[in-house]
Amino acid sequence: MGDKTQIDSEELLELRSKIDACDQKILRLIQQRVLVAADIAKAKTASDADASFYRPEREAQVLRRVRERNAALREELKGLVSDDEMVRLMREIMSTSLAAEMPMTVAYLGPAGTYTQAAVVKHFGQAVRNLDVKTISDVFRVVEQRKAHFGVVPVENSTEGVITHTLDCFSSSNLKVCGEVQLPISHQLLSNADGLTNVKKVYAHPQALAQCRQWLERYLPNAEVLTASSNAEAAIIASKDDSVAAIASDIAGRLYRINILASGIEDERNNTTRFLIIGTNSYAASGEDKTTIMVSAPNKVGSLFELLKPLYDAGVDMSRIESRPSRQTNWEYVFFIDLIGHIDDSNVQNALDELQAKSAYFKLIGSYPVGVL
Repeated sequence: MGDKTQIDSEELLELRSKIDACDQKILRLIQQRVLVAADIAKAKTASDADASFYRPEREAQVLRRVRERNAALREELKGLVSDDEMVRLMREIMSTSLAAEMPMTVAYLGPAGTYTQAAVVKHFGQAVRNLDVKTISDVFRVVEQRKAHFGVVPVENSTEGVITHTLDCFSSSNLKVCGEVQLPISHQLLSNADGLTNVKKVYAHPQALAQCRQWLERYLPNAEVLTASSNAEAAIIASKDDSVAAIASDIAGRLYRINILASGIEDERNNTTRFLIIGTNSYAASGEDKTTIMVSAPNKVGSLFELLKPLYDAGVDMSRIESRPSRQTNWEYVFFIDLIGHIDDSNVQNALDELQAKSAYFKLIGSYPVGVL
Protein backbone atom coordinates (compact mmCIF):
# COMPACT_ATOMS: atom_id res chain seq x y z
CA MET A 1 0.00 0.00 0.00
CA GLY A 2 2.82 2.35 0.94
CA ASP A 3 4.75 1.61 -2.29
CA LYS A 4 1.66 2.35 -4.41
CA THR A 5 1.10 5.65 -2.58
CA GLN A 6 4.73 6.57 -3.22
CA ILE A 7 4.37 5.77 -6.94
CA ASP A 8 1.14 7.79 -7.16
CA SER A 9 2.82 10.71 -5.42
CA GLU A 10 5.78 10.62 -7.84
CA GLU A 11 3.42 10.49 -10.82
CA LEU A 12 1.46 13.48 -9.53
CA LEU A 13 4.66 15.44 -8.97
CA GLU A 14 5.73 14.74 -12.54
CA LEU A 15 2.35 15.82 -13.94
CA ARG A 16 2.35 18.98 -11.83
CA SER A 17 5.84 19.74 -13.07
CA LYS A 18 4.53 19.50 -16.64
CA ILE A 19 1.72 21.94 -15.78
CA ASP A 20 4.24 24.36 -14.26
CA ALA A 21 6.31 24.17 -17.45
CA CYS A 22 3.22 24.82 -19.58
CA ASP A 23 2.27 27.78 -17.39
CA GLN A 24 5.74 29.26 -17.77
CA LYS A 25 5.51 28.99 -21.57
CA ILE A 26 2.03 30.54 -21.59
CA LEU A 27 3.15 33.46 -19.41
CA ARG A 28 6.19 34.12 -21.58
CA LEU A 29 4.15 34.01 -24.80
CA ILE A 30 1.49 36.36 -23.42
CA GLN A 31 4.15 38.86 -22.35
CA GLN A 32 5.79 38.60 -25.77
CA ARG A 33 2.45 39.12 -27.51
CA VAL A 34 1.68 42.25 -25.48
CA LEU A 35 5.15 43.64 -26.21
CA VAL A 36 4.63 43.11 -29.95
CA ALA A 37 1.24 44.84 -29.67
CA ALA A 38 2.95 47.80 -28.01
CA ASP A 39 5.50 47.91 -30.85
CA ILE A 40 2.63 47.93 -33.35
CA ALA A 41 1.13 50.91 -31.52
CA LYS A 42 4.44 52.79 -31.75
CA ALA A 43 4.71 52.03 -35.47
CA LYS A 44 1.14 53.21 -36.09
CA THR A 45 1.69 56.43 -34.15
CA ALA A 46 4.95 57.15 -35.97
CA SER A 47 3.29 56.84 -39.38
CA ASP A 48 -0.12 58.34 -38.53
CA ALA A 49 -0.99 60.38 -35.46
CA ASP A 50 -4.68 59.57 -35.95
CA ALA A 51 -4.12 55.83 -36.42
CA SER A 52 -6.88 53.51 -35.23
CA PHE A 53 -5.56 50.99 -32.71
CA TYR A 54 -8.74 48.94 -32.54
CA ARG A 55 -9.42 47.13 -35.81
CA PRO A 56 -12.64 45.10 -35.56
CA GLU A 57 -12.07 43.38 -38.89
CA ARG A 58 -8.58 42.26 -37.82
CA GLU A 59 -9.84 40.98 -34.46
CA ALA A 60 -12.64 39.04 -36.15
CA GLN A 61 -10.14 37.40 -38.51
CA VAL A 62 -7.84 36.45 -35.61
CA LEU A 63 -10.68 34.95 -33.56
CA ARG A 64 -11.97 32.97 -36.55
CA ARG A 65 -8.50 31.53 -37.06
CA VAL A 66 -8.35 30.63 -33.35
CA ARG A 67 -11.60 28.70 -33.75
CA GLU A 68 -10.33 26.88 -36.84
CA ARG A 69 -6.92 26.06 -35.37
CA ASN A 70 -8.38 24.90 -32.08
CA ALA A 71 -10.69 22.53 -33.92
CA ALA A 72 -7.64 21.01 -35.62
CA LEU A 73 -5.73 20.82 -32.31
CA ARG A 74 -8.63 19.13 -30.56
CA GLU A 75 -8.53 16.47 -33.25
CA GLU A 76 -4.74 16.12 -33.09
CA LEU A 77 -4.32 16.18 -29.31
CA LYS A 78 -7.73 14.85 -28.29
CA GLY A 79 -8.09 18.26 -26.66
CA LEU A 80 -10.74 19.06 -24.08
CA VAL A 81 -11.06 22.84 -24.54
CA SER A 82 -14.02 23.69 -26.78
CA ASP A 83 -13.68 26.11 -29.69
CA ASP A 84 -15.98 28.63 -27.98
CA GLU A 85 -13.99 28.52 -24.75
CA MET A 86 -10.68 28.93 -26.59
CA VAL A 87 -12.05 31.94 -28.46
CA ARG A 88 -13.15 33.49 -25.15
CA LEU A 89 -9.68 32.94 -23.67
CA MET A 90 -8.06 34.51 -26.73
CA ARG A 91 -10.50 37.40 -26.52
CA GLU A 92 -9.16 38.25 -23.06
CA ILE A 93 -5.54 38.03 -24.20
CA MET A 94 -6.32 40.35 -27.11
CA SER A 95 -8.12 42.73 -24.75
CA THR A 96 -5.01 42.93 -22.57
CA SER A 97 -2.83 43.49 -25.63
CA LEU A 98 -5.07 46.30 -26.86
CA ALA A 99 -4.99 47.96 -23.44
CA ALA A 100 -1.20 48.08 -23.75
CA GLU A 101 -1.58 49.86 -27.11
CA MET A 102 -4.31 52.29 -26.09
CA PRO A 103 -6.62 52.18 -23.04
CA MET A 104 -10.12 52.19 -24.52
CA THR A 105 -13.42 53.43 -23.07
CA VAL A 106 -16.72 51.79 -24.03
CA ALA A 107 -20.10 53.30 -23.13
CA TYR A 108 -23.13 51.18 -22.30
CA LEU A 109 -26.61 51.42 -20.79
CA GLY A 110 -25.97 51.29 -17.05
CA PRO A 111 -25.77 50.99 -14.18
CA ALA A 112 -23.21 48.25 -13.63
CA GLY A 113 -24.65 44.77 -13.91
CA THR A 114 -26.85 45.22 -16.99
CA TYR A 115 -26.90 42.74 -19.85
CA THR A 116 -25.44 45.49 -22.02
CA GLN A 117 -22.36 45.55 -19.80
CA ALA A 118 -22.13 41.78 -20.18
CA ALA A 119 -22.18 42.33 -23.95
CA VAL A 120 -19.34 44.86 -23.59
CA VAL A 121 -17.21 42.30 -21.76
CA LYS A 122 -18.07 39.54 -24.22
CA HIS A 123 -17.07 41.66 -27.23
CA PHE A 124 -14.16 43.74 -25.88
CA GLY A 125 -12.90 41.67 -22.93
CA GLN A 126 -12.25 42.74 -19.35
CA ALA A 127 -9.42 45.20 -20.03
CA VAL A 128 -11.52 48.07 -21.45
CA ARG A 129 -12.79 50.94 -19.33
CA ASN A 130 -16.57 50.78 -18.86
CA LEU A 131 -18.61 54.00 -18.93
CA ASP A 132 -22.19 53.47 -17.78
CA VAL A 133 -24.83 56.01 -18.87
CA LYS A 134 -28.55 56.35 -18.17
CA THR A 135 -30.15 55.93 -21.61
CA ILE A 136 -29.51 54.52 -25.07
CA SER A 137 -29.50 58.12 -26.36
CA ASP A 138 -26.72 58.88 -23.88
CA VAL A 139 -24.62 56.05 -25.32
CA PHE A 140 -24.82 57.70 -28.74
CA ARG A 141 -24.16 61.14 -27.26
CA VAL A 142 -20.97 60.28 -25.34
CA VAL A 143 -19.49 58.49 -28.36
CA GLU A 144 -20.34 61.45 -30.60
CA GLN A 145 -18.66 63.76 -28.08
CA ARG A 146 -15.56 61.50 -28.03
CA LYS A 147 -15.99 60.81 -24.31
CA ALA A 148 -15.98 57.12 -25.23
CA HIS A 149 -14.26 55.36 -28.11
CA PHE A 150 -17.20 53.01 -28.72
CA GLY A 151 -20.68 52.30 -27.45
CA VAL A 152 -22.74 49.13 -27.14
CA VAL A 153 -26.52 49.29 -27.68
CA PRO A 154 -29.21 46.58 -27.85
CA VAL A 155 -30.97 46.36 -31.21
CA GLU A 156 -33.19 43.27 -31.14
CA ASN A 157 -34.32 40.40 -28.95
CA SER A 158 -35.27 36.97 -30.26
CA THR A 159 -38.55 36.91 -28.32
CA GLU A 160 -39.58 40.57 -28.03
CA GLY A 161 -38.32 41.90 -31.36
CA VAL A 162 -36.61 45.15 -32.24
CA ILE A 163 -35.54 47.82 -29.74
CA THR A 164 -37.14 50.79 -31.48
CA HIS A 165 -35.32 53.48 -29.49
CA THR A 166 -31.98 52.26 -30.83
CA LEU A 167 -33.21 52.43 -34.42
CA ASP A 168 -34.58 55.93 -33.85
CA CYS A 169 -31.19 57.06 -32.52
CA PHE A 170 -29.52 56.00 -35.77
CA SER A 171 -31.91 58.30 -37.65
CA SER A 172 -30.39 61.38 -36.02
CA SER A 173 -26.79 60.20 -35.54
CA ASN A 174 -23.81 59.95 -37.87
CA LEU A 175 -22.21 57.15 -35.85
CA LYS A 176 -21.39 53.91 -37.64
CA VAL A 177 -22.02 50.30 -36.70
CA CYS A 178 -18.65 48.56 -36.49
CA GLY A 179 -19.53 45.27 -34.83
CA GLU A 180 -22.20 43.04 -33.34
CA VAL A 181 -22.44 40.62 -30.44
CA GLN A 182 -25.19 38.18 -29.48
CA LEU A 183 -25.80 37.46 -25.81
CA PRO A 184 -27.97 34.59 -24.52
CA ILE A 185 -30.29 36.02 -21.88
CA SER A 186 -31.14 34.11 -18.71
CA HIS A 187 -33.24 35.99 -16.16
CA GLN A 188 -32.97 35.38 -12.42
CA LEU A 189 -35.37 36.47 -9.70
CA LEU A 190 -33.20 38.31 -7.19
CA SER A 191 -34.36 39.10 -3.66
CA ASN A 192 -33.26 38.85 -0.06
CA ALA A 193 -36.81 37.91 0.91
CA ASP A 194 -37.31 34.69 2.84
CA GLY A 195 -39.04 32.82 0.01
CA LEU A 196 -41.43 33.77 -2.80
CA THR A 197 -44.38 34.25 -0.45
CA ASN A 198 -42.64 37.27 1.10
CA VAL A 199 -42.06 39.07 -2.22
CA LYS A 200 -44.49 42.00 -2.44
CA LYS A 201 -43.07 43.89 -5.44
CA VAL A 202 -41.12 42.92 -8.56
CA TYR A 203 -39.04 45.47 -10.48
CA ALA A 204 -37.53 45.00 -13.94
CA HIS A 205 -36.99 46.63 -17.29
CA PRO A 206 -40.24 46.44 -19.34
CA GLN A 207 -38.70 44.01 -21.81
CA ALA A 208 -37.58 41.65 -19.04
CA LEU A 209 -41.07 41.79 -17.54
CA ALA A 210 -42.53 40.85 -20.92
CA GLN A 211 -40.09 37.95 -21.27
CA CYS A 212 -41.06 36.57 -17.82
CA ARG A 213 -44.78 37.34 -17.90
CA GLN A 214 -46.03 33.76 -17.67
CA TRP A 215 -43.65 32.85 -14.85
CA LEU A 216 -44.71 35.89 -12.82
CA GLU A 217 -48.41 35.14 -13.33
CA ARG A 218 -47.87 31.56 -12.16
CA TYR A 219 -45.53 32.00 -9.19
CA LEU A 220 -46.09 35.62 -8.05
CA PRO A 221 -49.69 36.39 -9.02
CA ASN A 222 -50.23 38.80 -6.11
CA ALA A 223 -46.98 40.74 -6.34
CA GLU A 224 -47.05 44.29 -7.66
CA VAL A 225 -45.10 44.49 -10.93
CA LEU A 226 -43.20 47.75 -11.49
CA THR A 227 -40.85 48.97 -14.21
CA ALA A 228 -37.26 50.16 -13.84
CA SER A 229 -34.97 51.92 -16.30
CA SER A 230 -32.78 48.80 -16.42
CA ASN A 231 -32.57 45.40 -14.77
CA ALA A 232 -29.49 46.54 -12.86
CA GLU A 233 -31.46 49.51 -11.52
CA ALA A 234 -34.13 47.02 -10.43
CA ALA A 235 -31.43 45.04 -8.61
CA ILE A 236 -30.29 48.17 -6.77
CA ILE A 237 -33.87 48.77 -5.61
CA ALA A 238 -34.21 45.15 -4.46
CA SER A 239 -30.92 45.33 -2.55
CA LYS A 240 -32.43 48.01 -0.30
CA ASP A 241 -35.74 46.29 0.54
CA ASP A 242 -36.13 42.60 1.42
CA SER A 243 -39.77 42.60 0.29
CA VAL A 244 -38.75 43.59 -3.24
CA ALA A 245 -37.50 41.29 -6.01
CA ALA A 246 -35.75 42.17 -9.25
CA ILE A 247 -35.48 40.38 -12.56
CA ALA A 248 -31.83 40.63 -13.55
CA SER A 249 -28.67 38.66 -14.29
CA ASP A 250 -26.72 36.54 -11.84
CA ILE A 251 -23.90 39.07 -12.31
CA ALA A 252 -26.16 41.80 -10.89
CA GLY A 253 -27.01 39.50 -8.00
CA ARG A 254 -23.34 39.06 -7.10
CA LEU A 255 -22.56 42.72 -7.65
CA TYR A 256 -25.35 44.00 -5.40
CA ARG A 257 -25.29 41.06 -2.96
CA ILE A 258 -28.80 39.75 -3.58
CA ASN A 259 -29.85 36.12 -3.34
CA ILE A 260 -31.22 34.21 -6.31
CA LEU A 261 -34.73 33.01 -5.43
CA ALA A 262 -35.37 31.44 -8.84
CA SER A 263 -33.17 30.85 -11.90
CA GLY A 264 -34.02 30.86 -15.59
CA ILE A 265 -37.46 32.41 -15.21
CA GLU A 266 -37.74 33.56 -18.83
CA ASP A 267 -40.75 32.09 -20.66
CA GLU A 268 -38.73 31.20 -23.77
CA ARG A 269 -35.48 29.29 -23.30
CA ASN A 270 -33.87 30.39 -26.58
CA ASN A 271 -33.79 34.03 -25.54
CA THR A 272 -30.98 36.03 -27.16
CA THR A 273 -30.35 39.76 -27.50
CA ARG A 274 -28.29 41.19 -30.33
CA PHE A 275 -26.18 44.25 -29.58
CA LEU A 276 -24.45 46.63 -31.99
CA ILE A 277 -21.05 48.25 -31.49
CA ILE A 278 -21.14 51.92 -32.51
CA GLY A 279 -18.24 54.25 -33.24
CA THR A 280 -17.10 57.14 -35.40
CA ASN A 281 -15.12 55.22 -38.05
CA SER A 282 -15.75 52.78 -40.87
CA TYR A 283 -13.57 49.69 -41.29
CA ALA A 284 -12.41 47.32 -44.02
CA ALA A 285 -13.97 43.96 -44.81
CA SER A 286 -13.17 40.96 -42.61
CA GLY A 287 -14.35 38.28 -45.03
CA GLU A 288 -17.63 37.56 -43.19
CA ASP A 289 -19.56 40.78 -42.84
CA LYS A 290 -22.92 42.48 -42.63
CA THR A 291 -24.03 45.89 -43.86
CA THR A 292 -26.85 47.90 -42.29
CA ILE A 293 -28.68 50.60 -44.23
CA MET A 294 -31.64 52.89 -43.64
CA VAL A 295 -33.86 53.70 -46.64
CA SER A 296 -37.21 55.23 -47.46
CA ALA A 297 -39.23 54.27 -50.53
CA PRO A 298 -41.21 56.80 -52.57
CA ASN A 299 -44.87 56.87 -51.54
CA LYS A 300 -46.38 54.93 -54.44
CA VAL A 301 -47.66 51.42 -55.17
CA GLY A 302 -44.90 48.82 -55.56
CA SER A 303 -42.14 51.21 -54.55
CA LEU A 304 -40.65 48.93 -51.86
CA PHE A 305 -40.44 46.02 -54.29
CA GLU A 306 -38.71 48.21 -56.86
CA LEU A 307 -36.41 49.60 -54.19
CA LEU A 308 -35.21 46.17 -53.06
CA LYS A 309 -35.01 44.58 -56.51
CA PRO A 310 -31.33 45.59 -57.03
CA LEU A 311 -30.42 43.43 -54.01
CA TYR A 312 -32.11 40.41 -55.56
CA ASP A 313 -30.53 41.07 -58.96
CA ALA A 314 -27.04 41.33 -57.40
CA GLY A 315 -27.49 38.22 -55.24
CA VAL A 316 -27.26 40.18 -51.98
CA ASP A 317 -29.18 38.49 -49.16
CA MET A 318 -31.16 40.38 -46.53
CA SER A 319 -31.00 39.01 -42.99
CA ARG A 320 -33.42 41.51 -41.44
CA ILE A 321 -35.79 44.34 -42.35
CA GLU A 322 -37.62 46.59 -39.88
CA SER A 323 -39.85 49.61 -40.48
CA ARG A 324 -40.12 52.75 -38.37
CA PRO A 325 -42.37 55.79 -38.88
CA SER A 326 -40.64 58.64 -40.67
CA ARG A 327 -40.18 61.70 -38.50
CA GLN A 328 -40.58 63.91 -41.55
CA THR A 329 -44.01 63.02 -42.97
CA ASN A 330 -47.06 61.30 -41.49
CA TRP A 331 -47.75 57.73 -42.67
CA GLU A 332 -44.36 57.39 -44.33
CA TYR A 333 -41.80 54.86 -43.14
CA VAL A 334 -38.08 54.26 -43.17
CA PHE A 335 -36.71 50.73 -43.38
CA PHE A 336 -33.70 49.40 -41.51
CA ILE A 337 -32.15 46.56 -43.51
CA ASP A 338 -29.31 44.17 -42.65
CA LEU A 339 -27.50 42.75 -45.68
CA ILE A 340 -24.98 39.93 -45.96
CA GLY A 341 -21.70 41.35 -47.25
CA HIS A 342 -19.52 44.46 -46.95
CA ILE A 343 -19.90 47.79 -48.72
CA ASP A 344 -16.49 47.17 -50.32
CA ASP A 345 -17.80 43.97 -51.97
CA SER A 346 -18.51 44.83 -55.60
CA ASN A 347 -21.95 43.21 -55.70
CA VAL A 348 -23.03 45.01 -52.52
CA GLN A 349 -21.64 48.34 -53.73
CA ASN A 350 -23.33 48.07 -57.13
CA ALA A 351 -26.66 47.04 -55.60
CA LEU A 352 -26.60 49.89 -53.08
CA ASP A 353 -25.68 52.45 -55.75
CA GLU A 354 -28.77 51.43 -57.71
CA LEU A 355 -30.92 51.24 -54.58
CA GLN A 356 -29.83 54.70 -53.47
CA ALA A 357 -30.77 56.15 -56.86
CA LYS A 358 -34.30 54.78 -56.45
CA SER A 359 -34.83 55.71 -52.80
CA ALA A 360 -36.41 58.81 -51.32
CA TYR A 361 -33.83 58.62 -48.52
CA PHE A 362 -30.70 56.49 -48.08
CA LYS A 363 -28.17 56.17 -45.26
CA LEU A 364 -25.33 53.68 -44.83
CA ILE A 365 -25.20 52.90 -41.12
CA GLY A 366 -22.17 50.64 -41.36
CA SER A 367 -20.40 47.52 -42.61
CA TYR A 368 -18.99 45.28 -39.88
CA PRO A 369 -17.83 41.74 -39.07
CA VAL A 370 -20.40 39.07 -38.29
CA GLY A 371 -20.16 38.33 -34.56
CA VAL A 372 -17.59 35.64 -33.75
CA LEU A 373 -18.32 35.10 -30.04
